[in-house]
Formats: sequence, C-alpha cells, structure tokens
Amino acid sequence: MYITNFIISYIPSHVIRLFFYRKLLDIEIGSHSYIFMGAWFDTVGRFVMGEHSVINEKCRLDNRGKIYIGSNVSISAQVCILTADHDLHSTDFHGRKRPVIIEDYVFVGTRAMILPGVSLRKGSAVAAGAVVTKDVPPYTIVGGIPAKPIGVRPLDLSYTIDYGKLLS
Repeated sequence: MYITNFIISYIPSHVIRLFFYRKLLDIEIGSHSYIFMGAWFDTVGRFVMGEHSVINEKCRLDNRGKIYIGSNVSISAQVCILTADHDLHSTDFHGRKRPVIIEDYVFVGTRAMILPGVSLRKGSAVAAGAVVTKDVPPYTIVGGIPAKPIGVRPLDLSYTIDYGKLLS
C-alpha cells in the first residue's frame, strides 16, 4: 500500500493510475470515472465505483469495510470516507468494519467526512465540512456536525459527469 499511496497516487496520468488501481489493486472503476492525485486507499479490493464519477484530490478512501460509489457521483477534494472503527462501548475496544454506500447522483463537498455504515441515497448532497453519522435520504442536502437536513435537491437529476483533466 505504500507504493499505491505515496508513488502511484501522485503519478500525473489518469491512464497509469487507473490501470494500476484496476489491475493491481483489484478495484472496480467504471468508464469515464476518475480518481485524482493523492487518493489514499487502505487495502486492496473492496472498492466499486460506477460510470462517470469523480473522486477529487487527496481523498481518504478507507476501503477495509467496502466502499460502493454509484454513477454520476462527485466527491470533492479532501473528503474522508471511513468504513472501519472501534466500538467505544466494548470493553475490549472491538474493531468493526461497515460498508459505505454512495448511490447515483450524490455530491459530497470538500473536507466532508462519511462515517462507517452510512448510506448516501440517490441524489443526496453533503455540504463541505459536514460529518455524516447517519444515512441520508434520497435528494436530501445535509450539512453541519453532525450532519442534519438543510435542503432538498431536484428529483429529476439527469446530468452526466465527465471531469477528466490531463494532469490531476
């Protein structure tokens, strides 16, 4: 993982990074999807991303408990997605892994944090800097710490993300 996170993730070529991620890291990345420079993975596999989605610079992708990202998803820079934690009520500080599910047409703002076991339902949005501790209903906009509903998105979202940059 050292090579992945400190060398491969900083190569300024989508083609090389995506080839490495798909073939050697054994993660699924749909067509026209991008993972920009500085992304951090915790393990091999256990990561699926649909078509026309983007993960921007320097995101932490804790895929130990599995991360599923749908199509036409936009994840902004420095977002942290966690899938593993410790049970603070356990006498032995028991570790646990819970998947994060991000459905189609979701937007996650810069420096937001998604905690283990959370699902972001279709069309939902997370404001910059929010900490999401619970599932977000479809088309709901959440913000704050902990994240709470602050608005609603249109129900007829139909955009296609195609956000490749030459050097990212």
